[in-house]
Amino acid sequence: MLLYHGSNTVGLTELIPKQADHDRPYVYLTTIEQVAAMYLCNAVERPYYWFPYGFENGSDVPVYHELYHDALRQVSEGVKGCIYIVNADEGEYIPFRNIPCARLGTVPLKVVDCIYVPDAYALFQKYIREGRLSVGRFEDKSPEQLEKWYSIVAEYMKEKDMININNCSYAGFVRENLPRAWEIYIAGSKNQKKTIDLFLG
Repeated sequence: MLLYHGSNTVGLTELIPKQADHDRPYVYLTTIEQVAAMYLCNAVERPYYWFPYGFENGSDVPVYHELYHDALRQVSEGVKGCIYIVNADEGEYIPFRNIPCARLGTVPLKVVDCIYVPDAYALFQKYIREGRLSVGRFEDKSPEQLEKWYSIVAEYMKEKDMININNCSYAGFVRENLPRAWEIYIAGSKNQKKTIDLFLG
């Protein structure tokens, strides 16, 4: 199966599994070139990721969701890298839960081709013109839609207990760009602390 991997490192001939936010090292792969391109543009430091994309109504065209003004341009303009292509056999990868187009490579994989990307934002504009990528603009989202997104982000921060992680890049990114999500997270953390204090008496 042909699979894609986005990386800011140029010149790779083999993709090696690496430890990230999971139980063991993997190579993060996708069946969709445009999704791999998004992975050139992580707005936060690993092991965290910021790629708010999804699919709508059974379509295989990814939608990048802007959760603040001009978000796609901010994270991708001037970003360089490569989209690496591998031909992986069954047994060399496993499905990634909840993301149908994602695969997790479990062994080193030889690169069979590469697309050099001098500017990710320019590439995204090309995908949009070709109908291969859609953007859910911040300005087009209703307050209810944004609140739902912010609650999802807050829940993720709660799961990772980010309020207690010094210099957490994800938390810093959210505080700067999604202050409402940060407010929801802090309010929930305070309520949780009150509940624990009452329980401990």
